[in-house]
Amino acid sequence: MRFKDVFSIIGPSMIGPSSSHTAGAVRLGRVARQLLGEQPKKVEITLYGSFADTYRGHGTDLALIGGLLDYETDDPRIPVAAEEAEALGVEIAFLTSKDKADHPNTVRFILSSDTRELSMTGASIGGGNVEIVNVNQFDVKFTAVYPTLVISHHDRPGMIADITALLGRSEINIGFMDLDRKGRDREAMTVIETDVSIPDSLIQEFKNLSMIYEIKKVNLAERGE
Repeated sequence: MRFKDVFSIIGPSMIGPSSSHTAGAVRLGRVARQLLGEQPKKVEITLYGSFADTYRGHGTDLALIGGLLDYETDDPRIPVAAEEAEALGVEIAFLTSKDKADHPNTVRFILSSDTRELSMTGASIGGGNVEIVNVNQFDVKFTAVYPTLVISHHDRPGMIADITALLGRSEINIGFMDLDRKGRDREAMTVIETDVSIPDSLIQEFKNLSMIYEIKKVNLAERGE
């Protein structure tokens, strides 16, 4: 990972003792919530490596819950996030795993609401920064540093050209793109990081494209739904 500014090294304004174990954990929870698109009703959180060993002592569990409730990294409610979640009727279960992960601060979420389900795996990689490595069993990567589109679609010829053409016509620059698919002519997922936030009107244009099943916007600079 390339650090872009001094705050990438010393970490953001935050509640908690560690940018990796608390601030990064908050951001992972917020990304998962934004991908789900609403407050979850049930969440299963599996922790790996250092997260699994020290999550209670470092407050990682509370930070992850705080992120799922759409708290910022410096929100004073983080220490009581578990009680807040219980009061809202959100059921949260923590598991630990001895399985090897690519990064020691790795977490896997399984979230559900009345209408949606989501799985997401990501890691807190230092300085409060995160990297998402899997969404709904698709191996796609993004950092959530920039506004991000996560597009579920059918793998058809011309799909990527259609997606990038819409962005181009709106003069929105692509900073990074990643794609995974289940096979030729099967389900696929495309992730695009952009330089600016995507307006809702453009999101609707994406939804009108043939063979797009779902599109989610991740922007940690904005409040979730």
